[in-house]
Amino acid sequence: MNSKEIRKQFLKFFEAKGHEIVSSAPMVIKDDPTLMFTNAGMNQFKEYFLGNKVPKNPRATDTQKCLRVSGKHNDLEEVGKDTYHHTMFEMLGNWSFGDYFKKEAIQWAWELLTEVYKIDKDILYVTVFEGESSEGLPIDQEAYDFWKEIIPEDRIILGNKKDNFWEMGDQGPCGPSSEIHVDIRSAEEKAKISGAELVNKDHPQVVEIWNLVFMEFNRKADGSLEKLPAQHVDTGMGFERLCMVLQDKKSNYDTDVFTPLIREIETITNSKYAQTEEVDIAIRVIADHVRAVSFAIADGQLPSNTGAGYVIRRILRRAIRYGFTFLDQKEPFIYKLVDTLIKQMHEFFPELQKEKNIIINVIREEENSFLRTLAQGLVLLDNIIGANNGKTIAGSKAFELYDTYGFPIDLTALILQEKGYQLDEKGFQEELEKQKNRSRAATKVETGDWEVLIDDPIEEFVGYDTLETQVRITRYRKVESKKDGELYQLVFNITPFYAEGGGQVGDKGYLESANGDVVYIIDTKKENNLIIHFSKNLPKNLNDPFRAVVDEKQRSRTAANHTATHLLHQALRSVLGTHVEQKGSMVHSGYLRFDFSHFAKVTSEELTHIEDFVNARIREQLPLQENRHMPYQEAIDQGAMALFGEKYGDLVRAVKFGESMELCGGTHVANTGDIWHFIITSEGAVAAGVRRIEAISFDAAKEYFAKQTAAFNEVKAVLKNNATDPIKAITALQDENAAMKKQIEQLLKDKAKGLKGELKAELEEINGVNFLAKKVDLDQGSIKDLAFELGSEFKNLYLLFASEADGKVMLTCYISKEIVKEKALNAGQIVRELGKLIQGGGGGQPFFATAGGRNPEGIPQVLENAKGYIS
Repeated sequence: MNSKEIRKQFLKFFEAKGHEIVSSAPMVIKDDPTLMFTNAGMNQFKEYFLGNKVPKNPRATDTQKCLRVSGKHNDLEEVGKDTYHHTMFEMLGNWSFGDYFKKEAIQWAWELLTEVYKIDKDILYVTVFEGESSEGLPIDQEAYDFWKEIIPEDRIILGNKKDNFWEMGDQGPCGPSSEIHVDIRSAEEKAKISGAELVNKDHPQVVEIWNLVFMEFNRKADGSLEKLPAQHVDTGMGFERLCMVLQDKKSNYDTDVFTPLIREIETITNSKYAQTEEVDIAIRVIADHVRAVSFAIADGQLPSNTGAGYVIRRILRRAIRYGFTFLDQKEPFIYKLVDTLIKQMHEFFPELQKEKNIIINVIREEENSFLRTLAQGLVLLDNIIGANNGKTIAGSKAFELYDTYGFPIDLTALILQEKGYQLDEKGFQEELEKQKNRSRAATKVETGDWEVLIDDPIEEFVGYDTLETQVRITRYRKVESKKDGELYQLVFNITPFYAEGGGQVGDKGYLESANGDVVYIIDTKKENNLIIHFSKNLPKNLNDPFRAVVDEKQRSRTAANHTATHLLHQALRSVLGTHVEQKGSMVHSGYLRFDFSHFAKVTSEELTHIEDFVNARIREQLPLQENRHMPYQEAIDQGAMALFGEKYGDLVRAVKFGESMELCGGTHVANTGDIWHFIITSEGAVAAGVRRIEAISFDAAKEYFAKQTAAFNEVKAVLKNNATDPIKAITALQDENAAMKKQIEQLLKDKAKGLKGELKAELEEINGVNFLAKKVDLDQGSIKDLAFELGSEFKNLYLLFASEADGKVMLTCYISKEIVKEKALNAGQIVRELGKLIQGGGGGQPFFATAGGRNPEGIPQVLENAKGYIS
């Protein structure tokens, strides 16, 4: 049975049991502050488990693309080294939201595995939660008894809290779990030791394939547990491991999920899998990581230096590094694997085919960039080795290479070993831990339990129609962080505040009580289907009604910018072509940012056309047409643009201005004329094939024109009598300035020629070297020219020049190439050491180098010490 059939069989089985087949949620999570990536199948159903939303169907089944490389679930460093950990993987799941519970979950799991997939019952083991006395949790006797009816008791294993009590996080829904493990070892191995003894012992062929979680508790902030109002089932089966079992393989990488990729890697890199451990690990790393990166890019997450983008970049760079070191790949090659991946996966994940060009171009550009980083790192590492005393390289130096330049620590250690040096690994780990502690401290958030005042989980948003309304607080909690200090999160029964989402920032405003007391709302976000309002303090009388008022000025500015992004999207497709698709946006009250797919720099002429197109739509005063409850397919059929990486429900909100129609939950102006004017402020590249436009509209555009007018008037005032034609006057000044620069350059050259004769006479021969150390009054370019001119006339020359300007010092060292070899002199090392005397540093090549500093008083000591390198 191939992998496609295995996936289909799973979904078909649970569909027959009354489950609705739902699509995989995007792997990259945009509007949940608690998660970067979907790391489990249950993520998209959190709001149901928390009781914040009622599902249309209490039973669901799916295959969910997941990523586990950060936080609690971090498997990255294991990937490739073993045969069953992955970064990106599929999780097959079936779900019950307050419907069936343990009995059906256990029976159906057994039926599917043994009757549909025909897995030998004798190779299966199950685990049951043994209980935890410190929390007053008894053994999960109910699950044990259900399993006892199906499987011999000697294959039911009691598991501890770590293995058999699943928790969504430090707080939230949780409960005991029952895992199903499979033993695929040979008969000889099974005869030596029972599979029961190897369950949860990290044996590569005795692995967990399915986890049945029975959610019945809520973990509170103080660590205590309370019963959930409804009981849920959350199951997750590792698709790749299931394929390994059903295809009778000993490794996930031997299944048809990975073999096409592995064969392509072998072909491209001229390597062979299953021969040497180092090569095998490298191929597994690359095969796994290209999947993770491709799916992430398809979901809209580009590699970057922060947040989720940093994680994706780190995964890709790990793959590049393994190819560089173990497969001798010094040119980009991973992007060539994307076609093979798409052929395998596009049927179930069509977004891969849709975003093919972006995926290929982004990966290729990232490969080029990191290979340049590796080349730079190799030079820097050579410099570190050259300046080192002894055979041990300090951990702090290696950490600087890792942290500042992105040079992999394992590659540093490997190169040092080859050159006969060793790394102070303890020192490196200490520096790494310091950095992690700083990061944890900066991002740590302590979240209290919700204090429920009114049992009203469904919060209605009325902000499309009004900016103020009467509300009641239904629940609140306190949160503390180093960044924001102590804040309170408030939830209302009804709210006019728009929660951050779809690129648009959250509303600000205030709550006002009947007696006039005011509490300011400083931000609004959405979490697990709750609209959460942030304030620095609580109202005095929490149970009173309040008037909730949105900041009208900020909302108007934000709405203008949001509508402008829709018109900009339309303009880009009209001017540049219909290949343009939105790849991200950020809508603030002061400006907008719009990312889009395009493979060339947008020319000045095109930018003018785009700007003119948007402003033409503004002048047309197009009214807002919206349908808040439109069937998704109907909206698409009418031409609505659905954005990448978004998960839409059956009913959507369609927003239309003239010919522009998009699915959007954000706030907009009533008429495009309200935008006033649209101005593009910048255009540039974000990644290969992705461009970014930043722009302003409404009040910011008015302020822009006011500042431009004021600046123009200032220029005219400075020009005085020439103000009648400022452009002509400025051009004349530029020409005059250029002529004066040429005169100055010629004067400096004449000065250097005159100085050259004086310096020749001052050369001193020391141990066969023509030496001169002197302070000179020239600019840096003239000093360099002078040094090379003297170098062309004299062999065995060693010069050290110092110059000073505006309190800054520059050192220039020139050494003839003959004595670089004969006397092992190195200009780069010399200026690095002498630079310390002027409170600075520098470097360069062995024959020419410069250093800068800020201590002119050190110059005499520099000139004196320079002689010491040859005397």
